[in-house]
Amino acid sequence: MKNLLIVGAGGHGRSLAEAVLLGGAFRLAGFADDAAPDLPRVWDWPVFGKTATLENYRAHADAAIVAIGNNGLREKLLDRLAELGFELPVIAHPAAVVSPRAVIGPGSAIMAGAIVGTEAQLGRGVIVNCGAAIDHHCKVEDFGHLGVHAAMAGGSILGRAAWMQAGSALGYGVKVQDGAVLVPGTALQAS
Repeated sequence: MKNLLIVGAGGHGRSLAEAVLLGGAFRLAGFADDAAPDLPRVWDWPVFGKTATLENYRAHADAAIVAIGNNGLREKLLDRLAELGFELPVIAHPAAVVSPRAVIGPGSAIMAGAIVGTEAQLGRGVIVNCGAAIDHHCKVEDFGHLGVHAAMAGGSILGRAAWMQAGSALGYGVKVQDGAVLVPGTALQAS
């Protein structure tokens, strides 16, 4: 079993840690977070240090995932981890439902209660938060982010580094531009 480093020890990092511990595919090695050294531990696991020294944590972990909601920062850190030779797995909470026909890019996180439908395509570093739904034939481009209970109807597309905040929704076949932010409670429909 490989050791996994989680980059980010905040709320999303802790939620991902629970998914890792429940899933059993990786052994949690610890965290990296810019709050170190003021944050020495999360539960029983160490916070090794800051993100500026990721190369130092290679001795502790074979694999890593970035648990930071900021899409641009997540991309920068994921690229750096790849350069350092970390494996970039997909972490799916055991209470998520993921179609075996979905394609999910490296470094993506699928949280508790999320649904990823048949033939959905998720790029690198995607976050599908708790209760979010990605229906059949949807596409989430690299570093897209679905907030809690965000929903994508069949065939919709979330652009690169776009963010659907909690409760937002896309109608059938809708495409959201790269970098766009959908505020809570909004929905887009095909025109």
